[in-house]
Amino acid sequence: MADEVVGGVRFSSDDRVARVTLARPDKRNAQTPETWQRLREIGDGLPPSVRAVVVTGEGSSFSAGLDRSMFGTLPGQLAEGDSAFLDLIAGYQAGFSWLRRPDFISVAGVQGHAVGAGFQLALACDVRIAATDAQFTMAEPSLGLVPDLGGTQVLVDLVGYSRALEICATGRRVGADEAREIGLVTAVVPPGDLAAAVDDFVEAVAAAPHGAVSMTKALLLGARDRSYADQLLAERQAQLSRIRSLAEDLRGSESHA
Repeated sequence: MADEVVGGVRFSSDDRVARVTLARPDKRNAQTPETWQRLREIGDGLPPSVRAVVVTGEGSSFSAGLDRSMFGTLPGQLAEGDSAFLDLIAGYQAGFSWLRRPDFISVAGVQGHAVGAGFQLALACDVRIAATDAQFTMAEPSLGLVPDLGGTQVLVDLVGYSRALEICATGRRVGADEAREIGLVTAVVPPGDLAAAVDDFVEAVAAAPHGAVSMTKALLLGARDRSYADQLLAERQAQLSRIRSLAEDLRGSESHA
């Protein structure tokens, strides 16, 4: 199933794989509030059969970040009051946070610039595969802002506090090779091989038993917030659920033998 471009985003899905494509190549896939609304709608309506979500950008850049034209709307948004403004940002964040859900694995295929909101969209995904020309930049502090689309916690988890602070505070570009060395990306490939590398990963994810993969993702996502003893308990409970499911499948196959 394929949709037209809405909010600068193209969406398509089959039984197991959904593809989210930023589709404003003439603007280097700069993002707007309409982009984030569309991303949120995609997450809300994702078919339950989907096992993997692929996030990419058309053209030479993954995403150059915020469309600067949105800055002109800020005075009017602030005039509506602090609470309304915080709710507005929460809605924007929802366009990114659904990519962390445990019922699928999300992967970003990143080429060229991944700046600001583009960097954070890549961080929202479980896995990042980069082309050799990829450059990651957290530009918000350089603009007098803070990263507010969910990227701060993930960045610290991936590279540690000191390096995360250095990347954000300086606004410098992190190239693909450095990104791999510090754990921002899992693989770096030539630009012409990026789509195939992403598809290979997605094929492996989609082929694995879904219940086991989703429960493992949930365990890993919750690990930082649990004590070691609580994590052991969570593993036991998840394994019990999996064994019960496998036993039911076995009984079902025997009854049809």
